Amino acid sequence: MTTHPTPALISRYAEGDTGLDDATAWAVEAHLESCAACRALLADAVDPGTRDLLDRVAAGIATGIATGPAPTRHRRLRRTGVTGRVLPWLLTAATLMLVAVLFERTFVSMPSLVLLIAPMVPLLPVAAAWSRRLDPAWELMATTPRTGLWLLLRRTLAVLVAVVPVLAVAGWGTGHSPALWLLPSLGFTAGTLALGGLVGVDRAALVLAVTWSVAVVAPSLASRQLPAILADGSWPGWTVVTVAMAAVVLLRAGEYRRLGVDRT
Repeated sequence: MTTHPTPALISRYAEGDTGLDDATAWAVEAHLESCAACRALLADAVDPGTRDLLDRVAAGIATGIATGPAPTRHRRLRRTGVTGRVLPWLLTAATLMLVAVLFERTFVSMPSLVLLIAPMVPLLPVAAAWSRRLDPAWELMATTPRTGLWLLLRRTLAVLVAVVPVLAVAGWGTGHSPALWLLPSLGFTAGTLALGGLVGVDRAALVLAVTWSVAVVAPSLASRQLPAILADGSWPGWTVVTVAMAAVVLLRAGEYRRLGVDRT
């Protein structure tokens, strides 16, 4: 609506006239959002009973704000929407890598535990960063206009910024090529997001972690050999997997708008 609605139209809107078509009602609402003068006309068009009710509700809200307790402030990583409750999971990931480094240095005849668990390390904090059970402001974040894939990617990036340096130190301390710990970690992270659009990010992380542990970690420790998918020449395959999973995430971006409502 490029012009102001007429007072008669505003009155019909205020009265809830069922004769107004949806397009006209939406146009009036859109105009009212940016026009204070028309909002004043709308206030005058409301019947006295409704106006009295609105005044009493406004007074009650103002009194509650003035006399109620101060709102709880939750510490967040700036501009990411990641709550401080993710920090314990980041510390858990760092502890896992420290244990892996100590294990590898102590049991030199065993396959590299650093490489075996590196793909799973980002999964715990990534899942925690998008879990309604850990986010005290879940409802608020899930219903904001910029929720969905954009918010999920920002949270994931915040987790990777914290986790990748830990992986780098562990890889450098044990002498492994960065491609052998970084690419599997990114591949599993992208895979978690891709699967998360269907079952929820936390469930996807759990499924991938358990599958990797049962199918790769346990057999490798039992046989005392690294699997071929973690050998020196395996990085091109991990590159393809990572790119493919990232493409799936982008192509199915619409699914992530429902994470705040449909996933638990």
